[in-house]
Amino acid sequence: MSRARAEMIEETRARLLASARQAFATQGYANTSMDDFTARAGLTRGALYHHFGDKKGLLAAVVAQLDREMDERLQQISDQADNPWDGFCERCRAYLRMAQDPEIQRIVLQDTPAVLGENVGAQQQCIESLRGLLEGLMQAGVIEQAPSLALARLINGSLVDTAQWIAHDAQPDERLEQALQGLDLLLRGLQPRR
Repeated sequence: MSRARAEMIEETRARLLASARQAFATQGYANTSMDDFTARAGLTRGALYHHFGDKKGLLAAVVAQLDREMDERLQQISDQADNPWDGFCERCRAYLRMAQDPEIQRIVLQDTPAVLGENVGAQQQCIESLRGLLEGLMQAGVIEQAPSLALARLINGSLVDTAQWIAHDAQPDERLEQALQGLDLLLRGLQPRR
């Protein structure tokens, strides 16, 4: 395949993703017309089917893009922290705060579970990321020793569930504050007993 053809394919995919992402975020998945967002992108439904299979496939691709961006933001938080423990704790808090971002709230926390069910691929990536962080904290003696995969699944599950709880409320600020208080208590429980 020529370089120009490959660039054209990538540009088409990017236009479809950007148009769908904007539509899903503002109108929601159910209210988004494939004809409307493909026309806004200057493309046809055929392009959507060719690149993503169907509307669900496009949603999965948008979610994968958002998941990567969220993971990058969370990794920056970990990297910029004064120490690994503070980075881990702030990363968990930031994930809950993301539940108030309108795009993440609508697409990732509300529509994706309803349309795609458990987003297993994205969850596995998050779980493995958490597992690596937890193993590093255990090796450094910052937290108690425990099976890292089980602990990563427990933490990830509680963060995802709580973020959805925040995202589905008319008063998300109050729920976020309650969640952050509970999270701090849970995270302190990971530290070695003195």
